[in-house]
Amino acid sequence: MSDAMQMIVAGYVRVRDQRALIDLLTHRGKVLSELQAVSGINPANAISVVRDEIDQIETGIKELKPPPGLVRERLG
Repeated sequence: MSDAMQMIVAGYVRVRDQRALIDLLTHRGKVLSELQAVSGINPANAISVVRDEIDQIETGIKELKPPPGLVRERLG
């Protein structure tokens, strides 16, 4: 994965911007779908990079979720 994507995800995690991470994940998902639909060339390297980026973004999103039991469920 690129250092740039690692820095972007780390920045969003640091400022706790889950919306930005979800938007980034959505965008990368679209890019992956488009790459998988390409014909005439072999996009395997690009697909691998995008999958790695998606993994990093998902890890960042998981870091923003509180551990189970930390947040009490709201009653009534």
